[in-house]
Amino acid sequence: MPLLVHVVASWLAGLWIGQTTGTVVPLVVAALLGTALALWQRAPRTLAASGMLAAGLLVASVAQAERLRCRTALRDALNHGGAARLTAEPASAGRASAGRASAGREPTAKVLVRGTLRASVGRCAVGVTVRWKSTPPPEGHALAVRGQAQVTPRGLALRDVDVLHVGDRDLLRASRAWAAHTIDTLFGARAPLVRALLIADQDGIPATLRDRYADAGLVHVLSVSGMHVAIIASALLTLGSLLRVSRRHTELFAMAAVILYVVTLGCPPPAVRSAVMLVVMALATRWQRPLHDWTALALGAVVPTVDPLVVTDLGWQLSVGGMAALVAARALKRSWRQWAVRVRDAALAPPERLAHWLITRRGIGEWFVSEISTGVVATVVTAPLIAWTFGRLSLVAPLSNIAAAPVIAVLQPALFLALLLAPVPPLAGMVADASQPAMALLDWIADVAGAPAWAVLPVAPSLVAVGGAGVAMALIVRGTAARRRTPWLLAAVVALVLAIWLPVLRGGSGAFEMHVIDVGQGDAIALRTPRGRWVVVDAGPRWEGGDAAVRAVIPHLRRLGGPVALFVLSHAHDDHAGGAASLVQLFKPALWWEPAFISPSPGYRAALAAVRDRGVIWQRARPGNQWRLDGVTVTVLAPDSTWTAAQTDANETSVVLRVDYGAHRFLLTGDAEREEEAWLLAHYPPDALRADILKLGHHGSRTSSSAPLLDAVQPRVGIASAGTGNRYGHPAPETLANFVARRIPVLRTDLEGTVIVRSDGRQLEIETSRERWLVPPRDSA
Repeated sequence: MPLLVHVVASWLAGLWIGQTTGTVVPLVVAALLGTALALWQRAPRTLAASGMLAAGLLVASVAQAERLRCRTALRDALNHGGAARLTAEPASAGRASAGRASAGREPTAKVLVRGTLRASVGRCAVGVTVRWKSTPPPEGHALAVRGQAQVTPRGLALRDVDVLHVGDRDLLRASRAWAAHTIDTLFGARAPLVRALLIADQDGIPATLRDRYADAGLVHVLSVSGMHVAIIASALLTLGSLLRVSRRHTELFAMAAVILYVVTLGCPPPAVRSAVMLVVMALATRWQRPLHDWTALALGAVVPTVDPLVVTDLGWQLSVGGMAALVAARALKRSWRQWAVRVRDAALAPPERLAHWLITRRGIGEWFVSEISTGVVATVVTAPLIAWTFGRLSLVAPLSNIAAAPVIAVLQPALFLALLLAPVPPLAGMVADASQPAMALLDWIADVAGAPAWAVLPVAPSLVAVGGAGVAMALIVRGTAARRRTPWLLAAVVALVLAIWLPVLRGGSGAFEMHVIDVGQGDAIALRTPRGRWVVVDAGPRWEGGDAAVRAVIPHLRRLGGPVALFVLSHAHDDHAGGAASLVQLFKPALWWEPAFISPSPGYRAALAAVRDRGVIWQRARPGNQWRLDGVTVTVLAPDSTWTAAQTDANETSVVLRVDYGAHRFLLTGDAEREEEAWLLAHYPPDALRADILKLGHHGSRTSSSAPLLDAVQPRVGIASAGTGNRYGHPAPETLANFVARRIPVLRTDLEGTVIVRSDGRQLEIETSRERWLVPPRDSA
């Protein structure tokens, strides 16, 4: 049965995405291959499942490529004055207050919303975040909009939005907006948490709250998962039983209510998975048809994959992985009970007999062992996903989930009841007030569980390590359903060993790489040695609820793998230091360099605290300091202590680095402006400053990358890190004109995305999101 489900789902997914994107041939071929393997009677079932998995991965990878193409196409269309159709979600809780502009900072937007953006022509659609600078139009309506767009890991970010037309109202989105505003009214300060628990809106959750729950191993509670849907269904069945309604009618009502709830939420994949399983199991029970746990899980997992990109959704991955762990834990508990029966009459010493009685006697001992085993299996199975997404592993997750489970079981139905009673404000308010102690208790459990230093293990796995660990977890789950578990467990051990050692053995690419990471209006540069070790220069900006390190820099480093040997903070402004604390906490670099110019910047203060807490060696960058590793030499050219002490602007204290590898040089100037550039020219001969690649100072502002510096450096390529449509106008036309006059090409992250420069010591290669090419030698440039 599961194989047949996979065959049908693969065909549906292939045909759907093929019709949407026009790339139907490879998808149909993949579906045919999977179908042939599944229907080949002599083929092992594992081989057939592998064929279907390969087909599904191909479908998802093509769909992912199409989504990236859609993002780029929509961004280019909007930035050239085009229009698109926007369907907006309700404004996030806690983000609707107007902000004030401050010196050197962008004014805070009035309302942040998320939604779906579609091209005016065609079927291209992507997720989008919109910041309105005026009163937004009514929620739940389709809008024709025009504005500036920037590609982000979550879709597109729109700003300076003009509404050209307000279309018809979308009833589902309007009902979601009504639910959001009702929650804000009923729950006040706790509204962001309730929004996450009831309508899957996590945008308003403070980053500190999310981190606390992740440390405690309870981060899955903050999204509407299968657990939440199951609790609501169970509460409805219990209510029907108390009201003495017939079982048949209660089940029908519960199924209808769950389906309506999931549709109103917008069909998030975890909720769809749970709803499908609940409905299928209820129907099987009603029709008295046998249904295996794995069959129900296969149906629940496969149905959401009609949209192939659902496999990239963390909620779906955690939901399926967690449910698989629960099914596996049931198999282990059945084996444990069989063992208990076998040894029940065996001759045991009194202490052994007492221990055996405690864990096998139906009561608190059996419950505790059962819950611990379930929590441990679920934690182990989902560990690769948690480690990859959150950069940490909670060692107390099994215990914290035991404590939190009964609280959630009481809290979730109460919140749902408060929402249902919203038309009667006194009753809704009473239920909402009654749920406050449960929410406070849940917060307390998260605080206590994540407080000990040993409770959380910071990790930074590579993609290879996560993939190998995922294979090991799949083998462990598969082994629980096998009669002979030893071969599966041995295979899991082999996969884990490979996951640990392959990244170490693989090392780097054998070439030096400079990655200028697209972090918007800020700087983040990662230098990769030939053996795969990193030097990170700056970590991008921070904002309310997040930072560029978590959003872009850390995922970029983890995808390639390797430790961070040195972190250089060019200067203490938040667009460079904002993500430094997150990166230091996760990677713990061996050494930290900075100019030691004191600043009240929140990002800088947080970074220094992280350096102290993680025991990183701190050093002030001085001219002449050198760091050598794997054939790469990093030399500090500026600033010296006398110059730094005389400055009042952190930009003019930027650490200037020269990086040498083979025949090539790279010059990184931070936000140095003309005064510090003049200091460089006065203290170094032109030969010491000459470089093949120049990272433009201060994002290409008119006060940096002066003509005298360009004449000394004579770069073959310039690279500017700037945000799309930034209000500063970076890079400035005057600066670009200086490069044009000298026939020096300039690459910009606001147009090209992340820029990668590779050197084998003799030849330079540049790669962007669009293309790859070789840089001509200097004598032919």
